[in-house]
Amino acid sequence: MSNISKNLRKMREAKGLSQERLARMADVANNTIIKIESGKNQNPTLDTLKKIAKALGISVDDLIK
Repeated sequence: MSNISKNLRKMREAKGLSQERLARMADVANNTIIKIESGKNQNPTLDTLKKIAKALGISVDDLIK
């Protein structure tokens, strides 16, 4: 599992968000969040990462470190 997968799940759960809620907040497909968290999508686009980071109130760096 990649750092992105682990960090995304950890930060999403810390904010008390479901995958579906985060997807809506970030304006990405729910399936996108599921795939990133499960490690099926190892290389999400920068645009996707920016949307997710913004929805979580963190930086892209926080997601990928």
